[in-house]
Amino acid sequence: MLAFTFPGQGSQRQAMGAAWVDHPSWELVPEASAVAGRDLERLLLEAPMEELTATANAQLATFVTSLVVLDAVERVGLAPSACAGHSLGEYSALVASGAISFEDGLRLVIARGEAMNRAGEDSPGTMSALIGISDDDAEAACQRAEAEVWVANYNAPGQTVIAGTVEGVNAAAAVARELGARRVLPLPVSGAFHTPLMASARPALRKAIGDAVFLTPEIPVVANVDARVHTDATDWPGLLSAQLCSPVRWRQCVETLTGLGTTILVELGPGGVLTGLARRAAPDIEAISVATPADLDRLLEAVASPGGPRGTDRVAPVTHYGEHLYISERVVVSPSAGIFAPEQSLSAPGVGLLPGTARHGTGEADQPPSMVSVGDLVGRVGVTEVRTPFGGQLVRWLAAPGERVQEGQPLLWLHVAGEPS
Repeated sequence: MLAFTFPGQGSQRQAMGAAWVDHPSWELVPEASAVAGRDLERLLLEAPMEELTATANAQLATFVTSLVVLDAVERVGLAPSACAGHSLGEYSALVASGAISFEDGLRLVIARGEAMNRAGEDSPGTMSALIGISDDDAEAACQRAEAEVWVANYNAPGQTVIAGTVEGVNAAAAVARELGARRVLPLPVSGAFHTPLMASARPALRKAIGDAVFLTPEIPVVANVDARVHTDATDWPGLLSAQLCSPVRWRQCVETLTGLGTTILVELGPGGVLTGLARRAAPDIEAISVATPADLDRLLEAVASPGGPRGTDRVAPVTHYGEHLYISERVVVSPSAGIFAPEQSLSAPGVGLLPGTARHGTGEADQPPSMVSVGDLVGRVGVTEVRTPFGGQLVRWLAAPGERVQEGQPLLWLHVAGEPS
């Protein structure tokens, strides 16, 4: 079971889009530029680090890069069973789940970054990571500092982030050292994020949230504020507003994802910070970072092999109407552009659904996945029949009924016993 996670501010790197320029998923960048009204290609390819460090630029660049990576992963036919994102990454997770559109997500990220930048100027602050200290001791250090300082991130066992005024953070850091913190690492940020010092950013963010359309997530999303799954679209406006001044409970989010049955935790976007945190918070599951096209092969190998990315299965070449993922897995792709209608007699989990939930084909729950043979009709795109070049068991529908799909877009995922006939 895959869970997708998305990084937040601080993961940005100079020229972080360079590896994706020749990939088909790069087409999202000019689309994003049109919505944002600025040249995002330059931001992802040429902007110096000092420009990328500015809050508004860092959030925008990280969000767009994460969505490029998500698009690339979806093109090879993989879909998650759950999602979560760290701070800014929560907006990427909501786009991945279908709770908000790419365009609305982009507008929200722009509004959020600009509002947080102004709040940082109005109420200057800073952040520091505490290494080797418990959550309780980090909270105690902030309380004993008797200043404006709070725990902002519960990242992993033995790692928290505190934020507040410069004086407050320095005072809490001194107490944390007395309580056993091994290291205190100042973070290069322009404000005290996820604390009450961000309160002045909330009106502008709430206005942008009010202009966005929220839908029921197709995939469960775990929220930063309470580390719970929220499937009601009406929950998310309040959660995003609250997140601005509330601590990110990331360790607890990872625990929730593992509790849902996650076996592979995939970080999509620049850097690899969340992958390192996941290995500390959940050492029994596989954690993988996908930041470049080369990382896609490792992800496919991890899904194909119980041994994870150390396995030996390789990605096979693409065929015209089906794509070989690895030895026992295949996806059937669309032969043309149009509206997808799955074959009603077939049963498999739908996009973002877990086994035992409603199926795209029959609409009934708790039916075993269907078996298909080479040449069977599996659906239609417009008036064009889609017949599978592979035989095997349906693992998951990768496109929803009524969805407009493009030629070559994955439609369904099969598990096969051997090579196709």
